[in-house]
Amino acid sequence: MIVTSFLFAAAFALVHIGIGWLRFLDRTPRSRWLSAAGGVAVTYIFLHVLPELAAHSATFARQLNTTEKAADGLVYSLSLAGLVVFYGLERVIRVPRRDVGPSGRSNAGAAPFWLHIGSFAIYNLIIGYLLLHLEESGYASLLIYGLAMALHFVTNDFGLRQDHKARYDKTARWILAGAVMLGWMLGWLTDLPAFWVDLLFAFLAGAVVLNVLKEELPDERESRLWPFVGA
Repeated sequence: MIVTSFLFAAAFALVHIGIGWLRFLDRTPRSRWLSAAGGVAVTYIFLHVLPELAAHSATFARQLNTTEKAADGLVYSLSLAGLVVFYGLERVIRVPRRDVGPSGRSNAGAAPFWLHIGSFAIYNLIIGYLLLHLEESGYASLLIYGLAMALHFVTNDFGLRQDHKARYDKTARWILAGAVMLGWMLGWLTDLPAFWVDLLFAFLAGAVVLNVLKEELPDERESRLWPFVGA
């Protein structure tokens, strides 16, 4: 499991470093491969992560010394928090932009850039850590998580590179690649209680849903519905 999880972490890092090499994705209407990748990530969250969290309601209730209903409320509130945090980040990046082009994307100033990339570095740290602390043990669970997150990174990094252009190639991709590898290393060296791992998954679930949909929904993307639904 250690070796396989490391290979997935390395694959995630390679996606960050090499997203600019996938020139066939940079087109309008939006590449059907990007829409399909987003569909896979959202499916993983709704059909795998959220049901697993719901199945652990009794454990959450014992840990929090409360009812299962209240525990469920906390878990799903964390998912909502993940969504809201990354929605807020998008607002910070997009609203005060200078020299915004026809697509609504441009290079952000230094402060928004570091806020954006710093937040996604933490996001990557969590994803890398969870490679070794999945809800279900075994290679099948690791394979599903690894493939879903690798495809999610393709979609997410394509958007980040459009946002930050040269800054992404020069700086951001190395930070993001390093963060996911650091997350894997922390997962190897430390072992959080299962309760806290579940809370990380809850937060990640909301964040993934927002980060996929914010790439698919804007009109200028001309996104592909059927590849998204089919995936």
